[in-house]
Amino acid sequence: MADPRGFLKHPHRRPRPSRPVPVRLMDFKEVYERQQKGTTQAQASRCMDCGIPFCHTGCPLGNLIPEWNDLIWRDQWEEASRRLHMTNNFPEFTGRVCPAPCESSCVLGINQPAVTIKQSEVEIADEALERGYVEPVPPQRLTGKTVAVVGSGPAGLAAAQQLTRAGHTVAVYERDDRLGGLLRYGIPDFKMEKQLVDFRIQQMEAEGTRFYASTEVGTDITWDALRDSYDAVIVATGAMVPRDLPIPGRGLNGIHFAMDYLVQSNKAVAGDDVPDQIHAQGKKVVVLGGGDTGADCIGTAHRHGAVSVTTLAIGKELPSERTEQEPWPIDPRILEVSSADEEGGERRWLASTVEFLGDENGNVRALRVAETEYNPDGTRTPKPGTEQDIEADLVLLALGFTGAEPQTLTNQLGIEFTNRGVIGRSEDYQTNIEGVFSVGDAGRGASLVVWAIAEGRAVAKEVDEFLEGSSRLPAPVRPSDRAISLQG
Repeated sequence: MADPRGFLKHPHRRPRPSRPVPVRLMDFKEVYERQQKGTTQAQASRCMDCGIPFCHTGCPLGNLIPEWNDLIWRDQWEEASRRLHMTNNFPEFTGRVCPAPCESSCVLGINQPAVTIKQSEVEIADEALERGYVEPVPPQRLTGKTVAVVGSGPAGLAAAQQLTRAGHTVAVYERDDRLGGLLRYGIPDFKMEKQLVDFRIQQMEAEGTRFYASTEVGTDITWDALRDSYDAVIVATGAMVPRDLPIPGRGLNGIHFAMDYLVQSNKAVAGDDVPDQIHAQGKKVVVLGGGDTGADCIGTAHRHGAVSVTTLAIGKELPSERTEQEPWPIDPRILEVSSADEEGGERRWLASTVEFLGDENGNVRALRVAETEYNPDGTRTPKPGTEQDIEADLVLLALGFTGAEPQTLTNQLGIEFTNRGVIGRSEDYQTNIEGVFSVGDAGRGASLVVWAIAEGRAVAKEVDEFLEGSSRLPAPVRPSDRAISLQG
């Protein structure tokens, strides 16, 4: 443990400092800055000798949180990095974009602000990269077995790295022109700059993993051909089918899925020429959906120079603190204020969009919105007589995702999907086709980056055992597992 009286000496949380809003809106660089080392150590010292570290189970990866908080406090950063990487392949990713379910399970959170676990994680990761502690870990021997990983998002990368280190020859296929999947094109640079992804790709290449970008399995190479060429195949294609809003006026110009907007922006930030880019400059932007993707759209629209940004959420405004109905250590449903929300704009609750209104040129000009009414049967419908119009030049649909893309998987390989729109799989992550495994959002549904990495590590053990008969890789979480914080 850290300082046994640390939580008494330092009762207050000290968040990671951020750049001033007027400054950070001028670019796409990361919002947050490095914290002073002394502050990080003082915050880590608040980690108490709680007897049972519930944060272990609150974290899908099972991170050894008290151990590396103690090592931060003792100024042993290299060992802290070693302990962190024992359970997490990419802590610089999760330290930036994970909502930190571990903190909801922190025992100190019963009567004090929880330990800044996410903050400790990202500081360890950044310190390790800066000091050169993170090096390639090539396998000691090769097994002669081959594995194809389709998709280079966090689940695919974690699986590929674990299997490469176990001695298998691993090839990762990515249909985009750059590697990283959701990490590359789904997350704006102001949340996570892409040199971090580049570093991990270089590390994995040095370990022996092979990467093939701009290669779409199902088109450039068939799933059957891939299955015949490798001893095992892992499908880590994500759950990228967006949820639509089929209401009158949906076909008007200026209404786009959020991910289309974010991908184009990320490509432009990377220096690409993006013809007819969806851009918010000088426009009145309305974002439908209040989750992480919606927040990413808000921050991007501000940086594009939008005239106004309004977020509409169909549900009720959540409380700012834990309620009695969601006691510790349950992960509470509370109002999250992202860095993008702090930058401006308006948030409206109980807003049901009933119609998109257009001008004479076929462009969206407004949304007709009614108050959301909760019915006795639990459904939500627009309340008659409460309609009002909200002006809009650009509407972004950030309503979540309905599942994985089934076409070529079902047509070419005969993969079975569930009624939730995701790939069916057993407890060992195997699909109905022997030797073909499903991991991450493709089999779980749209979820967190931390769950993707956890499942990537888990499927690696199952594939290793499938190929070798046994495995020395870390014990996996199962698709049905749920952390005590009820995440996932």
